[in-house]
Amino acid sequence: MAFLVVIVVLALIFDYINGFHDAANSIATIVSTKVLTPFQAVLWAAIFNFAAFFISKYYYGEFKIGNTIAKSVHEQFITLGVIFSGLLAAITWNLLTWWFGIPSSSSHALLGGFIGAALTHAGGHLSVSGSAVINFSKVWPTFLFIFLAPFIGMIIGFIISVIIINICRRASPYKADNWFRRLQLVSSALLSLGHGGNDAQKVLGIIAAAMVANGNLQNIKDVPNWVPLACFTAIALGTMSGGWKIVKTMGTRITKVTPLEGVSAETAGAITLFLTEKLGIPVSTTHTISGSIIGVGATKRLSAVRWGVTINLLWAWVLTIPVSAILAAIFYFISHFVNNHFIH
Repeated sequence: MAFLVVIVVLALIFDYINGFHDAANSIATIVSTKVLTPFQAVLWAAIFNFAAFFISKYYYGEFKIGNTIAKSVHEQFITLGVIFSGLLAAITWNLLTWWFGIPSSSSHALLGGFIGAALTHAGGHLSVSGSAVINFSKVWPTFLFIFLAPFIGMIIGFIISVIIINICRRASPYKADNWFRRLQLVSSALLSLGHGGNDAQKVLGIIAAAMVANGNLQNIKDVPNWVPLACFTAIALGTMSGGWKIVKTMGTRITKVTPLEGVSAETAGAITLFLTEKLGIPVSTTHTISGSIIGVGATKRLSAVRWGVTINLLWAWVLTIPVSAILAAIFYFISHFVNNHFIH
């Protein structure tokens, strides 16, 4: 039971880190356009991160993304040691990328860590005694959306920008700017709702899987209410802590963003996140909003997007799952060694 408590605490720490690591997703454009100060922006985002609990619980009626994460590895290969090692790997990768200001995916770090630890537990085999370790029906859509989520965000962002530009072609620049500054409060709130609904559920899924492995739950869907409440609270508190290095990359280094473009990017990101939550597919909010910002920047001209920065981001995205899996394998070996030689 003590080990389960440690894992729950560790999972909520990851959730908190996820919040300040991904705070930039929700606030980068609204800070860079100076619609809100950094403090006002993180407070605004945190409120809607937590409010996403009520959307997931009472509008969607279930935590589909949490269920997907929990079932990404077949149940017989899920142990508390596997989950512990996966969480340590995800936290390590998140802190490293936060330190260097790289907006990588917390979601994919968690998934990579979970899968890497499970495969190590299974002796490095994809299947044992005819049973597959990885539940590919749950994992493949997530892998696919590593590329699809930013692309969808990019296309929607481009379309929204073109529509708005044409509608407002004859509007007074001063009045239009004022309107878009107000609208950005709405679009950033929607993005924060999508972010909270997507990312908090992933930690919920990990805690539920740990409770099933420990015998506290029979079914992941029966998770008690304190678990989602704790997860949504942790990510909101993390968002309030900010992530200023990543804000700079997201808000200014990809492309210069105006209030009009901020509304377009945030709305595109929110639409993508609500769609994927409905489908139960865990996606990276970082990838999604990055793609949306790129799509908006491309409406001006392709050279307005700093493609060198974007290519660096792509490398971080591609490396997140394999590096997290390798880290998880290392942590699993260390914890297994310590357990066998010093605890028992």
